[in-house]
Amino acid sequence: MRRIAITGHRGLPPAVEREVDAALRAHLAPLGGGLIGLSCLADGADSLFARAVIEAGADLEAVVPAERYRDGLPPEHRPVYDELLARAALVHHLPYTDSTPQAHLEAGRHLVDHCDELLAVWDGRAARGLGGTADIVAYAQECDRPVVVFWPDGAMR
Repeated sequence: MRRIAITGHRGLPPAVEREVDAALRAHLAPLGGGLIGLSCLADGADSLFARAVIEAGADLEAVVPAERYRDGLPPEHRPVYDELLARAALVHHLPYTDSTPQAHLEAGRHLVDHCDELLAVWDGRAARGLGGTADIVAYAQECDRPVVVFWPDGAMR
């Protein structure tokens, strides 16, 4: 079974979100249910990927960076997070209480350490804080993990 993880930006504009969703689904389609998807289930790239994995008939593994991770998500995303978490075949809980940049960095490293391929919804810019998309992509490259970047031409965050 191919293990594919996601890292990517949150708070995507609707037009960018639609393009990214279509690109992720097209990338996963040839695998059908023959994959395991790993995601932290945040708003944006994480949840788009998680839905695509589930709808492909594949197993989803959730990585929860911290005990209070859900509290740090936008209130409007929490029902989506709860639904995706409930549908996960396996949930990995990291040993952090607070949802800090360090916890997010470790969650990203966990994703990379447990996947065969990393998908990155990334504009190519530096991380805005510790544990951002650029940090996880850099870690994957250090680990010689294949990285596939998705970012629509001309898109802005």
